[in-house]
Amino acid sequence: MDLKNIQAGLTAETTDIVTDKNTAYALGSGGLAVFATPAMIALMEKAAFAAVADHLPPGCSTVGTEVSIKHLSATPTGMKVFARAELLNMEGRVLSFKVEAFDEAGKTGEGSHTRFIIEVEKFMSKTEKKNLEKR
Repeated sequence: MDLKNIQAGLTAETTDIVTDKNTAYALGSGGLAVFATPAMIALMEKAAFAAVADHLPPGCSTVGTEVSIKHLSATPTGMKVFARAELLNMEGRVLSFKVEAFDEAGKTGEGSHTRFIIEVEKFMSKTEKKNLEKR
């Protein structure tokens, strides 16, 4: 597996709009109509995935394995949100990212995220075996 195209400094940003579908109330992570922490984390993971996706060898992808996030400020419905991820380090197939989230008023979240490079076919084959084993 040739991973030479993946180096520290790769970045990506993802954006979204806070709607009734991604609020804490809708996702069950709270009772308010504000951008949900799980939605913010998903946006951060999406940015981290995007930062390296085009640099992976054919047949490979990444999966999230760890998040450590602080949700600093609430974002109301209707406001634009975006997340930024920067690859800080790569050890073998382990990728470490700095992640941040923002709304139109400023920073709303920050932390770290770890992803692991996988071979899709091998990963999915192993995962599908779980369905066979539970029968």
